Amino acid sequence: MIRWIIKLLLNGAALILISNWFQSIQVSSFGVAVWAALILGIVNTIIRPILTFFTLPLSVLTLGLFWFVINAITFSLTAFFINGFEVGPWPDNIGIMIVASALMSLMGWLIDWVVSKPKK
Repeated sequence: MIRWIIKLLLNGAALILISNWFQSIQVSSFGVAVWAALILGIVNTIIRPILTFFTLPLSVLTLGLFWFVINAITFSLTAFFINGFEVGPWPDNIGIMIVASALMSLMGWLIDWVVSKPKK
């Protein structure tokens, strides 16, 4: 349970870091970032598999590159649910959303790898 809380807090910090890199992504506080990280995890658990299933032909056609668009959609959907987490207008910022969501995925993977390392 403690590792899960640490991962959640670190994912919130990663979201704050990403919002500092991109002007169109705004997070009002660390609490909002942690809340958004929790909702992002829930969206990735429930909605992302459904999106992946329905866009499978498009993903195969693009050799898996449509995965980045699915990440951007889940990232933007999370911002839709959370007050204080803004990503700017959707069609205009699709490139920024793709890069930001890919960075969030990479940071989440690194956080999971570091925190879940077995002790020697």
